[in-house]
Amino acid sequence: MEFFHKVSHFRFMEKRRLWYAFSALIIIGSIVAVMVRGLNFGIDFTGGVVIEAGYSAAADLDATRDALTAAGLGSAQVQTFGTADDVLVRLPPAEGQEAMTLTQRATDAIKSVDPGVEIRRTEAIGPQVGKELAEKGATALLMTLLFIGIYVIMRFQWKFSVGATLAALHDPFVVVGFFAVTQMTFDLSVLSAILAVIGYSLNDTVVVFDRVRERLLSMRKAKPIEVMDTAINETLSRTIMTSGTTLIVVLSLLLLGGEALTGFATALAVGIVVGTYSSIYVAGAAALDLGLSQRDLMPPEKKEEADALP
Repeated sequence: MEFFHKVSHFRFMEKRRLWYAFSALIIIGSIVAVMVRGLNFGIDFTGGVVIEAGYSAAADLDATRDALTAAGLGSAQVQTFGTADDVLVRLPPAEGQEAMTLTQRATDAIKSVDPGVEIRRTEAIGPQVGKELAEKGATALLMTLLFIGIYVIMRFQWKFSVGATLAALHDPFVVVGFFAVTQMTFDLSVLSAILAVIGYSLNDTVVVFDRVRERLLSMRKAKPIEVMDTAINETLSRTIMTSGTTLIVVLSLLLLGGEALTGFATALAVGIVVGTYSSIYVAGAAALDLGLSQRDLMPPEKKEEADALP
């Protein structure tokens, strides 16, 4: 199946320096957002209690906050999600109090506002467990990047490898920056989505680079920028179809999956768009500006013969 009936002829690499500036802008913006606003870590990392409640009518958030404050839980975060009847309450860990005790006090306070309320879900994680999960999550992210770096070094010539590695680093920065700006909850499901995004982006980059390698050998007299544009255009239909169908599934999760899948689906949706972009304007452009040419794929003896020519 093809998105375009004929191979397109877009000149992607001609404006690559403008896209460098765009990428630099969003990376710097992401770093600033994380430093200034920080991430809204979920209880997976901070510990605490989450209660999901379904009110019998439109929820009165102010009354709920007042009831929680009267119960000694003034630090609770109260928000609606989905509909006006659905409320999510987050309680940070309290020193000297067990999670079950906090859960019961919060549940009683909520029921005092609406006796007909339905407690649909409760989650409790201790602060020590949250700290361990955060450390293991960071380790998983670093190990993923390390092994991807090893893979691309073994898989491609070093100029390709640098481009693929830059793209793999680019995408998680953007996703994390998005969560810092929007202050959506950053939990383990979001971290797992970021790991999936890294793999997805690398897969797209590998497809493009395999075609670039083929065209460098078959278009020996063409300029490297022409070869890169040709390879990207030849894989463009595959890229659009793959990204588009994957995005449809992810958007279905986002719209129909409920609160528990919102962060995961959002991270994947952002990552798919950014990963498709980075495989062209980060990975491919970086390899091109590192001086990629047909000579890089020649065996050593052929390079020596080429150097000996007048």
